[in-house]
Amino acid sequence: MAKQGLTVNLYIQGLRPTLAAFRELPKDANTELRQRSRELSETLATRIQAAAQAEGGQAALLARTVRAQRDRVPVVQAGGTRKLGRHRAPAWALLFASEFGMNRRSGWYAATRYGGSAGRQYPPHSGQSGYWFFPTARAFEPEMGRQWRQAADVIIRKFAGVA
Repeated sequence: MAKQGLTVNLYIQGLRPTLAAFRELPKDANTELRQRSRELSETLATRIQAAAQAEGGQAALLARTVRAQRDRVPVVQAGGTRKLGRHRAPAWALLFASEFGMNRRSGWYAATRYGGSAGRQYPPHSGQSGYWFFPTARAFEPEMGRQWRQAADVIIRKFAGVA
């Protein structure tokens, strides 16, 4: 089964021209950019994990599935097929409801005997805004973009022979 989850690619101003410039540089330049992007992704992943822990419930379970990905731009992924929680549900099954909420009951909690329960299985549906993954990524997007552009400039100067 393929990996299932959420992936966030950060918006970075000037991304396309910068990546086009890297196509003209040696392979080592791209390798170095991937390494620096991975470092930035790990920083963001740590922040998202902290936000998931603070959110609690299923989000706290999902915190351990948040991972930095290796790419030329910062990428963070959460979810996957790993089994989580007391009922051993796959992470992807909990991910979307914990991030975006749900206005109904599902799974075992949808049984008739729980109909009168005042408890909530997930937080209320938030539309597209999210609760912990995307809000954290959006909050740090400008800073991550600035750091990525600075790293890319240093690498381009290094490999293009510009002092």
